[in-house]
Amino acid sequence: MAHSYVVTAHKPTAVTACVTGNFTSPDDLNLILAKNTRLEIYVVTPEGLRPIKEIVLYGKVAKMKLYRPGNENKDLLFLLTCRYNAMVLECVQQRDSIEIITKAHGNVADRIGRQSETGSIVIFDPECRCIGLRLYDGLFKVIPLEKDNRELKAFSIRLEEQIVQDIEFLYGCKAPTVLLIHQDTNGRHLKTYEISLREKEFGIGPWKRDNVESEASIVIAVPEPFGGALVIGQESVTYHNGEVYIATAPPMIKQSTIMCYGKVDMNGSRYLLGDMAGRLFMLLLEKEEKMDGTCVVRDLKVELLGEVSIPECITYLDNGVVYIGSRLGDSQLIKLNVTANEFGSFVEVMETFTNLGPIVDMCVVDLERQGQGQLVTCSGAYKEGSLRIIRNGIGIHEHASTEFAGIKGIWPLRTVPGSTRDNFLVVSFVGETRALMLNGEEVEETELSGFDNDQQTFHASNVVGDQLIQITATGVRLISLMSQSLIAEWQPPSGRKLSVVACNSHQVVCAIGSAVHYLEIESGKVTLINSHVMEHEVACLDVSPVKSGSERSDVCVVGLWTDVSARILCLPSFQELHKEMLGGEIIPRSILMTTFEGIHYLLCALGDGSLFYFSFNVETGVLSDRKKVTLGTQPTLLKTFRSLSTTNVFACSDRPTVVYSSNHKLVFSNVNLREVNYMCPLNSEGYPDSLALANDNTLTIGTIDEIQKLHIRTVSLGETPRRIAYQEATQTFGVITMRIDYQESNGVTQSRPSASTQAQNISSSALMSTLIKAGSSCSVAEQHGMEVEVHNFLVLDQHTFEVLHCHQMMANEYALSLISTKLGDDPTTYYVISTAMVIPDESEPKIGRIVIFRYNEGKLHQVAEKEIKGACYSLLEFNGKLLASINSTVRLFEWTAERELRVECSYLNNIIALYLKTKGDFVIVGDLMRSITLLAYKSMEGTFEEIARDYQPNWMAAIEILDDDTFLGAENSFNLFVCQKDSAATTDEERQRLQEVGQFHLGEFVNVFRHGSLVMQHPGESSTPTQGSVLFGTVHGAKDLSRSFLETFLTSYLKFKTG
Repeated sequence: MAHSYVVTAHKPTAVTACVTGNFTSPDDLNLILAKNTRLEIYVVTPEGLRPIKEIVLYGKVAKMKLYRPGNENKDLLFLLTCRYNAMVLECVQQRDSIEIITKAHGNVADRIGRQSETGSIVIFDPECRCIGLRLYDGLFKVIPLEKDNRELKAFSIRLEEQIVQDIEFLYGCKAPTVLLIHQDTNGRHLKTYEISLREKEFGIGPWKRDNVESEASIVIAVPEPFGGALVIGQESVTYHNGEVYIATAPPMIKQSTIMCYGKVDMNGSRYLLGDMAGRLFMLLLEKEEKMDGTCVVRDLKVELLGEVSIPECITYLDNGVVYIGSRLGDSQLIKLNVTANEFGSFVEVMETFTNLGPIVDMCVVDLERQGQGQLVTCSGAYKEGSLRIIRNGIGIHEHASTEFAGIKGIWPLRTVPGSTRDNFLVVSFVGETRALMLNGEEVEETELSGFDNDQQTFHASNVVGDQLIQITATGVRLISLMSQSLIAEWQPPSGRKLSVVACNSHQVVCAIGSAVHYLEIESGKVTLINSHVMEHEVACLDVSPVKSGSERSDVCVVGLWTDVSARILCLPSFQELHKEMLGGEIIPRSILMTTFEGIHYLLCALGDGSLFYFSFNVETGVLSDRKKVTLGTQPTLLKTFRSLSTTNVFACSDRPTVVYSSNHKLVFSNVNLREVNYMCPLNSEGYPDSLALANDNTLTIGTIDEIQKLHIRTVSLGETPRRIAYQEATQTFGVITMRIDYQESNGVTQSRPSASTQAQNISSSALMSTLIKAGSSCSVAEQHGMEVEVHNFLVLDQHTFEVLHCHQMMANEYALSLISTKLGDDPTTYYVISTAMVIPDESEPKIGRIVIFRYNEGKLHQVAEKEIKGACYSLLEFNGKLLASINSTVRLFEWTAERELRVECSYLNNIIALYLKTKGDFVIVGDLMRSITLLAYKSMEGTFEEIARDYQPNWMAAIEILDDDTFLGAENSFNLFVCQKDSAATTDEERQRLQEVGQFHLGEFVNVFRHGSLVMQHPGESSTPTQGSVLFGTVHGAKDLSRSFLETFLTSYLKFKTG
């Protein structure tokens, strides 16, 4: 019986709400972030934000507020979920542990009521007498805050005003008093109500004001001594308190809509405002002191501070530091400076927090051909739009690098007796050796006394007795740290040259052809103990100590040429304990004994990048549990290093890999470097707990990540990416984007530089006469200052992500779908784009295009164009033909020899066919509201036949095929479900029904499914039998994995039956 499970590969990153206050203790300043179903709690420190707690909720956070009742010395957290579950949380600290307890909770939903189109609003009475909630049109809910009441109970008060834009409690009122902005046929107005908690009804408020700005949308209650409220509109900011009316209309705020605000001062004299263009303003209330000592507002001033990420929420922390929480881009920690920089901005970005959301589309590619998928996502929106390249593995953080060509080995040395810090790095080349002195973070080339610099070094290290050892082709040299001079030397007999060496702090094993010599290191001398001739020439050696606490090894391991074997030899006798034939013709190039989690292993890397690993019995020398993985394609060098007091192995190759143990199983994790030929651990004053890494021409010093994680690279576009496709033939990505321009009197003006405006080549679509006839409203609106959506098709280089070409669509033409494919017998790979002409007067698009492009030699050429009667929401290659969903129909187009698209057949039974997926001759259709339909293509008849459908009324968000009979769907209520075709059913009715066999509440809106994996596939490694994984991206930036499996893998999973 197959199952499916869902596991989160990347947690939600979009910030939906943030608050600051004293939550964990009276002395801690906390920042609390809501990221969909998760809360993250930070402490604000002089060094930055320190995470202390993460909470997972069974519910989506709709609103979040901190408040402090009169009897408390720290703040409590009020949460409202999207299903109207309300709760009050308190933080309790016990020594080092932090517990979040629920002080009160309750459900405030009504059985009937129309949810408000302007969203949920939660407000607190300044004196903490009650909580106000506007959830439904025409109703205002009140939760009295009674002491020690464990249940949150709300009563409802009928609101005469049906359309309420915003509502807030006023300061300094005897009874709880609310001020609201409401709309009617005459415009928008301000009105106040007093709330009687005893009578549970509204009373007449102290004041009201009719006909405020027609776009007024935000009300801000101003604390005492000023009192009153600020009203934020599209064009103006006004102050009202029933007696005084002060307005300001700075031209700069008209360009975009103000979305959120944050209070700076406790007395309400300064506020930060953020708009959809990502601009940050300071609103200042200038005060005037009267003769009687009272303060009143004299004037309002608005100043542009600078540009930030498009804010969802703003919270002022301390000392000019502000947190900008973003849903459409990366969140930021910024500093507000007193003076402007050279660009006129008062904003300095201190830290950026990566946000993948909203993920609109993505593709899985293996750009470096390493057998490991990378995910390229269309993330963000508007100026925050970007491509994110996501790769799984271990990260190396580069701290220093220098150019050195032809490095043949690197080793760290400590030349100060008794020191635990490395201060030299020995670098070996063909025919010479160089020494680099490490002085803090400075690296300087110098001479190392006692070293032979005119030979290639095979090995260098600190050994017993405050000595250094250098092994070259001509012999073994022992250097004293005290005298900095050569004190002993061993040279091979008959002047022969060493070919392979291995060394620890007490022992040396070296080989000349098939002869192996064993030497021991003592204070002031190095002594030959024994020699032995092997059957074949020696390819690699190791004498690493593996017994706990021992600095010596009782065995050495040898890899041989010719018979391609590994031998375990006893020291000093060279008695053979075990012989392991590796098979094949590829010789072993590196062999290593190591210990992971108390278990001894032998690792043997071959010249083709494959790796054998065995369990190793140190006492008997016997190898068992033979396994093989493929790490790269080039010879691999194995080196040990320690990280966080655990032993790891670095496999240097064209696909560098770190080998470590987790739960007594070896894990092979990619490193985010292209190629590493040599590596050594480095622990110097300037570079503690680091690694030195060398490739063909560069020496790099860096630190390694603690754990395996996702590495995210950002390619900023400055406009909204909508669709992405990868074209291997041209090594390019095709991306559909949308930017916002402004209509001016002299035409359309670009609002800001972005990817489509800075491309190397720019072309555009000419208006087709048939499209112009679709209606005069097809022309760009002539309204001055109106926002205009411009859709573009970008071609980007797969390595540099430079925009090679931009093709601009026609006015009012929206690009909807994009694929890269071959068609028919044509060997050329094309980009195919579908579009729709979006006319405001039409209920749905009635005309559109399918456009076929070819990218060749740096130019984009339009090859063909097909006019269609509607919007083409989805495109797929299907058996050499083009499958398209156009409004309510699914159409199959044939590619003719004349390079034209010709309709072959259609399927009509849909509301709106939004999504298509294919496998073989089968097609599944995701409908706007009719769930999933399974079609079969009859090639002989040239028709589609409906095989089965899911009769549940699911409003689809994404679909995918898991196998021939199993289909995955995501719908708009944040659920996943699995349907299965019952081929063995006895009746036609049962066979024509897709059974929902699995349901899973995800709590995230899924935009896209893609088959693929971010984990490297190691051929030959035995693993859990699975039927393949599906990655999916969500609006909040979460990235998850759904997989069919027979038993579990990963540490945690959630499963649901699919059969």
